[in-house]
Amino acid sequence: MKIRWGIIGTGYISKAFVEAMKVVEDAQLIAVASRTQERANQFAKEYGITTSYGSYEELVHDPRIDAVYIATPHSEHFANASLCIAHRKHVLCEKPMTLNQEDTKMLAELAKDANVFLMEAMWTKFLPITNHVKQWLEQDVIGTIEFMDAKFGFIAEETKESRLYNKALGGGALLDVGLYPITYALEVLGKMPNEIHAVAKFSETGVDKVNALQFEYEDGPVVTLHSSICGEIGTDAVITGTKGKIVVEDFYGATKATRYDQTGALVEKVELAFDANGYEYEIREVNACILQGELERSIHPMKDAEMIMGILDTIRKKWGLVYPGGK
Repeated sequence: MKIRWGIIGTGYISKAFVEAMKVVEDAQLIAVASRTQERANQFAKEYGITTSYGSYEELVHDPRIDAVYIATPHSEHFANASLCIAHRKHVLCEKPMTLNQEDTKMLAELAKDANVFLMEAMWTKFLPITNHVKQWLEQDVIGTIEFMDAKFGFIAEETKESRLYNKALGGGALLDVGLYPITYALEVLGKMPNEIHAVAKFSETGVDKVNALQFEYEDGPVVTLHSSICGEIGTDAVITGTKGKIVVEDFYGATKATRYDQTGALVEKVELAFDANGYEYEIREVNACILQGELERSIHPMKDAEMIMGILDTIRKKWGLVYPGGK
């Protein structure tokens, strides 16, 4: 049996999703929808999709579709996911799932009431290398974690037209890429920080363009996290313990990780190539849940998405960053 998918949104990440779906045996792409018929037709033609819709409402009324992948701007996720859930479609929604914790919790309740699957598309947690790093930590190969640093940044042109700098669309470094190092830290450490310190520099449009976070743990490690849309600050994660350290290159989409002893000598390097581009692992997870009648799995349950959204809310409150119509 194959899970029949529809896609809402035709941006670059939807294209990556389609490429990944080609290696998932129990998935079939049925239709794509955009805000205009022209965009939907263009996307469908490029990827050989037989059905294209010029509105999201048309797609959710298609009885052939079992699940929907949502890849629209952050500000649209709540409305798009609510629409899909109301029509009994299982949902995989791009991150962040909404603009605040309250809306994420509401979506979880709606999905539970409708008896449909709902998950945030945090693909990093499903990668083979992420699993391997967690195994290293469970085996205590680097001892007690004393320090962790993770960063994710790139340069995006600072214009009012850019989605990344558009406050109305939930722009800014924190929501676009900052949740990656936050999620990774929580996955590695397995617990919430006792205190969060956060500083940021803002763009003329009112969103954060670079930020620095420090997670404070009682009798725990020192954790520093950085994200940026105005500078190449790197994309590696370093986990340092009493017996060595682990370096994960491009941690958010990693295919390799390296382990060193306490003197800095190389101990082991692991490389695990993707079957496609890395998005296939989360698709397989969603398919498995739906086929087995499960509403969520332990790798990234809704409580994790809610917890991370709560952290983002806390940080934005410290900065006084409020999105239009937001809470």
